[in-house]
Amino acid sequence: MTSQAIVPELYVSDLTRSLAFYVSVIGFRVRYARPEERFVYLELDGAELMLEQPTLSERTFLAGELVFPYGRGMNLSVPVPDADAVYGRVKQANASILLPLEERWYQQNSQEVGNRQFVVADPDGYLLRLVQSLGYRPASDRRP
Repeated sequence: MTSQAIVPELYVSDLTRSLAFYVSVIGFRVRYARPEERFVYLELDGAELMLEQPTLSERTFLAGELVFPYGRGMNLSVPVPDADAVYGRVKQANASILLPLEERWYQQNSQEVGNRQFVVADPDGYLLRLVQSLGYRPASDRRP
């Protein structure tokens, strides 16, 4: 079993609710779980993520009080094979969409990388940028 270099672990207020969102709406699968610790390890096409509902254990790593929305100042970019399909499930679940589905090209040196993407908040307010790659193209002459 291989692992990514960085795997975020998100504290959640209700593991059952968050697990339903990440699995049924976004499309992650449970790689493994420790129900007695209210912990799951998730995977989606190579993206890995851990969810944990804090307990009163001394092994909870919190730098401060958890206040909604969690994860302020950060969004997680998650590659998906079909952004339109995920977007449809997100809309059907009435999740909080911060950036509607769009096609966007970003400058990377002498080329541009394309994304079909949107941003949604999970039940605890963590921001997820779901991204489908559109590939690369030569950079345009339009420079900021």
